[in-house]
Amino acid sequence: MAFELAPLPFAYDALAPYTSAETLEFHHDKHHATYVTNLNNLIKGTEFESMSLEEVIVASAGKNAPVFNNAAQHFNHAEFWKFQKKDGGGTKIPAKIQALIDSDLGGYDKFRADFIQAGVTQFGSGWAWLALKDGKLTITKTSNADNPLTSGATPILTADVWEHGYYIDYRNLRAKFLEAFVDHLINWDYVLECYEKAA
Repeated sequence: MAFELAPLPFAYDALAPYTSAETLEFHHDKHHATYVTNLNNLIKGTEFESMSLEEVIVASAGKNAPVFNNAAQHFNHAEFWKFQKKDGGGTKIPAKIQALIDSDLGGYDKFRADFIQAGVTQFGSGWAWLALKDGKLTITKTSNADNPLTSGATPILTADVWEHGYYIDYRNLRAKFLEAFVDHLINWDYVLECYEKAA
């Protein structure tokens, strides 16, 4: 079964001025597309061919770096797009998620600071995550293609801190990109959807 690159769930200019159409065209149509093409070529005729994307990630982790890197990057990006929307972000959070942020993460302001800090302090390329593990929300970061699936957690929000995700718009100001992401772009409804599927 070949994996496919889904179209963005919004117009290329929908996230402006926080993320430009130019960034999305490069990020989705070039970078993400390359991971999907590479993955399909790598798994052809292998045991991975009949697996779901999540199964490929878990099965290849620590065993087949090329397959893992492209599968995980496909997953990470596919989720990253869904975690964003026009006029998102900020404190317009579904009550169930807000309650978990309060109980597990010390409230919204602490969540905001800790999530941005996770992305800023990820050395080199990687991702910042909000994940569900053992029934609790946790903020974490991973390098390169890695994601919480490899440690038995379920991702319910991510921000891409690879330079290709923000450099056109923010140059070297990763923190500014993360602030814009949290304050203006998070699709909290999709966060809730992911939580309910995992809980």
